[in-house]
Amino acid sequence: MTPASAAEPHPDVQAFLELYESLDTPEFSEITPEEARRMFEEMRVVEEPDIELASVEDHTIDGPHGDLAVRSYDPGTEGEDRPLLLYFHGGGWVVGSIDTHDGVCRKLADDTGYPVVSVDYGLAPDHPFPEGLQDCYAALEWATAEADELNADPEKIVVGGDSAGGGLAAGLSLLARDRGGPEIAYQLLLYPSVGDATVTEAYEENKEGYFLTEDDMEWFRGHLYETNIDLGNVYALPLRANDLSKLPPATIITAGFDPLRDIGAKYADRLADAGVPVEYHNYDDMIHGFFSMISDPIDLERAHEAHAAAVADMEATLE
Repeated sequence: MTPASAAEPHPDVQAFLELYESLDTPEFSEITPEEARRMFEEMRVVEEPDIELASVEDHTIDGPHGDLAVRSYDPGTEGEDRPLLLYFHGGGWVVGSIDTHDGVCRKLADDTGYPVVSVDYGLAPDHPFPEGLQDCYAALEWATAEADELNADPEKIVVGGDSAGGGLAAGLSLLARDRGGPEIAYQLLLYPSVGDATVTEAYEENKEGYFLTEDDMEWFRGHLYETNIDLGNVYALPLRANDLSKLPPATIITAGFDPLRDIGAKYADRLADAGVPVEYHNYDDMIHGFFSMISDPIDLERAHEAHAAAVADMEATLE
């Protein structure tokens, strides 16, 4: 794939960047992870979309490091063989929650007709790599075991996520393959963090001024990994894996003005070269995080287009 950026961000994105700049929030590097989490929860400039579903329920399941919170969304569609989407939120492995991504999960459930389960995996530095990934694996096992109760088909489990969550979904797919674990039917990877972005053109072009910055990314990495050895772990950075064959089909979405653009595109290439069916979409006038910008005051038509593309890709494979 040869993704690129447009000449400039979409005017609506530029309006978001100006709004974000006007908030005058401290840099992540200036505050503690706990303060960053509170700030991230409070600074949401996009309201939750007004999407009513048949049910939205919070559950606590057994995780490898204690109780693990998940939230299930049921759109009320009929049938017991529905695919199920297991979703992992973004936030650099340090911030974010099932609350910050409630709107995205509601829209995905509503648009697909699939039940969605959002996972509140452990955040670094309290839970450094690989603890978050281990939580995601436990959630995959739970979703597979409970699929019948959720009126879903255990052979149609989709794993998906944005940014750090996209990296977790990709790493989880690799881990489940290698362990002979629960079958995953599809991967939805939204501007996923799957490798070292610092060596790419997209990183140099977009590391300042487009929401996700070089300092942010360095701060996130500094909290996620306890040792440099982890930087060579293929489940942390799936682009390092020698063998990407026999992985689930995937949709990969990237944004033109995103430092993660090129590693997402490279991962799409690597999957395709390994014989994995891949649909790749680059939104050249968008920024990191745009998939979540689906309601006022930043309601991006391009975000809705990306949702529609993701849904169409999944339906073509799963239905």
